[in-house]
Amino acid sequence: MTSPGPAGRKSTTREPIIQEPEAPEPEATRRAAGAAESSRANRGWWDRNADEYQVEHGTFLGDDRFVWGPEGLDEVEAELLGPPEELKGRDVLEIGAGAAQCSRWLAAQGARPVALDISHRQLQHALRIGGSFPLVCADAGALPFADGSFDLACSAYGALPFVADPRQVLREVRRVLRPGGRLVFSVTHPIRWAFPDEPGPEGLTVSASYFDRTPYVEQDEEGRAVYVEHHRTLGDRVRDVVASGFRLADLVEPEWPAWNTSEWGGWSPLRGNLIPGTAVFVCERD
Repeated sequence: MTSPGPAGRKSTTREPIIQEPEAPEPEATRRAAGAAESSRANRGWWDRNADEYQVEHGTFLGDDRFVWGPEGLDEVEAELLGPPEELKGRDVLEIGAGAAQCSRWLAAQGARPVALDISHRQLQHALRIGGSFPLVCADAGALPFADGSFDLACSAYGALPFVADPRQVLREVRRVLRPGGRLVFSVTHPIRWAFPDEPGPEGLTVSASYFDRTPYVEQDEEGRAVYVEHHRTLGDRVRDVVASGFRLADLVEPEWPAWNTSEWGGWSPLRGNLIPGTAVFVCERD
C-alpha cells in the first residue's frame, strides 16, 4: 500500500537506508495537473520519500501482510480476491506495490505475483525485504505486459489516486487481464476530500466542496509539481470502472475496528468511527 496521506502483525528488523535530507517544504495548492506532470512529480516524490514511508508505516503493513487501507482491513478476512485456497497458481499483478507486502502474502498463498511500482526506490525496499517474484518499475498507464497475462489484479492505494487519467490505467489493467479476471483496488474514500486531512476534531468539519475535482498539488519554489493527488467523486469512480469495460461487483467501505488505535495522516479512530476513509472497488472483467 503506497499512500502518504491515508494507512502489523510483523515488523522488519532490517533498517532501511535513510537518504539525504529533503528539499525545502513545498507549497500546497489546488490547480490543474496533467498526466505527464502528475507521473513525473509522483515518481520523484515516492523515490525521495520511500525510506521515510517504510520506516513510519512498515510495522503496520508488515513484511508479508495484505492490508487494504489504514483501517486494517486484511485480505485474510476480506477475501476480495477470492478464497485464499483458490489463489494457488493464479497470475496476479499488484499495481503500486511499494515494498510488495501484498505480493509477498500472495506468493505465500501459492499465487504467482508480479509487483509493479513507478518508484525505483520503493522497489529497492521490496528487494531489501526479499521475495522470489518479479519486480517491475513502470507507469500503470502503460503496463509492459502482453494482453491476457494475468488472472487477477490488485492495488491497495496504489497508482489510481495519483493519476490524471484513471480510465487509461483501468483500460490497461483490463487489457492484461484474462476474460473473467478480477481487479480489486482501494483508494481514499471520495468524501474525505470535503474535510481537512487532520486526525483530530478539526478534521470533522466540512471545509471544501466534495464536487471540486481540482487536483491537490505540492509544488516547489519555481511552481513545478513535486506531488499530485487527484480527486474523483464516488460516482466518477463508478463511471470510470464501467467505461473501462469492467462490471462493478462490490463497493466496500471498511468500518474502523476497535483494535486499531493508530493514526495515519488524517486517518484515526475518531474520524474512522464517524466517516469512511477508504473505498474498495471489486471489479470483474466480463
